[in-house]
Amino acid sequence: MKYIFGNWKMYLSVEDSLSLAKEIASLQFSEPKVCIFPNALAFCAVQDIFAINQNIDVGAQNIAWTPRGAYTGALSAEIYKQSNAKYAIVGHSERRYIFGETNIDVRKKIEACFAANIIPVVCIGETREDKELNTRAIRLKEQIKSIFENLDLSTAELFIAYEPVWAISRGNSADPCKPEDVEDVHGFIRQEISQYTDKTVPVLYGGSVNAENVVSYTVLPSVDGVLCGNASTKKEFWEFVSKL
Repeated sequence: MKYIFGNWKMYLSVEDSLSLAKEIASLQFSEPKVCIFPNALAFCAVQDIFAINQNIDVGAQNIAWTPRGAYTGALSAEIYKQSNAKYAIVGHSERRYIFGETNIDVRKKIEACFAANIIPVVCIGETREDKELNTRAIRLKEQIKSIFENLDLSTAELFIAYEPVWAISRGNSADPCKPEDVEDVHGFIRQEISQYTDKTVPVLYGGSVNAENVVSYTVLPSVDGVLCGNASTKKEFWEFVSKL
């Protein structure tokens, strides 16, 4: 099973989100398992649209680490679960490096997802500075350790999304990781994970994924799917994916 996850970030208005969701819902997906991560205001309406298509799930772009309380503007995993979220993105680089989330914050959010029976899609990846200084392995090791050390996976699921920060597109700029490099890094990630658990953990690739290169990643043995950003807000991307 391959997974195609679309993170719509803050690209689409509510109206645009519903329009695209209706177009995606009309497509048939045979092989890839699809999940859409709309913005919070569009979430429930998008979930209603996809409820008629058993092959399309809906997830949260971010969740708070606490279930409820006096946390203005926050939305918990528990609240999202009540709205039928299956997945939640946790620790995306934009949350880490723009909003200042730490490895400790990420771990707390993972545990919050487990408590709410939501599958966390936990993002890891090195910065451009790590790439230039050849410290990728150090960065990934510390992120993986903070996720898996003493984590009980006996009754819970978890996905890892390898998203090198330098490869994530910003507008028209894109610097996707070469498939052969992704294969090597995913092998390293799997080896590191095996130190903490015997359970199979799906590992996705994210970073400037689009219709032109998505197959070059999904055909790799070590890649279980992709987490796609800006390109996933385009109808043409999903029309292409539906033909895989």
